Amino acid sequence: MTAGLDKVIIVATKNQGKVKEFAHALSALGTVRSMYDYPELPEVVEDGDTFAANARKKAKTVGDALGKPVLADDSGLCVDKLEGAPGVYSARYAGENATDQENNEKLIRELEKLSEGQDTEQPLLSPARFVCHLALYDPATGEFTEAEGSVEGMIMAEPAGSGGFGYDPLFYLPAYEKSMAQLTIQEKQAISHRGAALRQLQEKLGLSQ
Repeated sequence: MTAGLDKVIIVATKNQGKVKEFAHALSALGTVRSMYDYPELPEVVEDGDTFAANARKKAKTVGDALGKPVLADDSGLCVDKLEGAPGVYSARYAGENATDQENNEKLIRELEKLSEGQDTEQPLLSPARFVCHLALYDPATGEFTEAEGSVEGMIMAEPAGSGGFGYDPLFYLPAYEKSMAQLTIQEKQAISHRGAALRQLQEKLGLSQ
């Protein structure tokens, strides 16, 4: 399984924010390539009901198409007051092809509906967690190596910070007294769900930076 991670690491994503984070985290292991580098690849419909199912499907579809090991992740935000939503629908919470801003605005609207009649000045709306599931698929063996990471936080009523992507501006980290979007990429990698999953995966593969 380590052969595909020698020099070129293929990540099954078109999310530029994720590509940037993977490139930073795996820089010592090789050069990250994404689905943008392989325009002939088929689109992958993420119709799984878990992060793990989606990650496996993306890794296998792209890995089989290229004939090379491929790393895929599926990640999202799970909000307690919304019974775990948006979850696997995080990227399209406000509809297919929704922007980060549209998804963030819908999240706030849904939480505010639940807070009607309560203190509208409350800056923290609900406990939440980011979850990331990674699946590395090797088409030569048909085997998967998987890892999962998460980070706990709170959803803020107002966005803060210009870094990161997705729901980062609304995700408050009490230990840092900042939103995820206010962290440097080094700080985020050290505590994020994706960073935790990557470290676990590297340990399983016997790799180190």
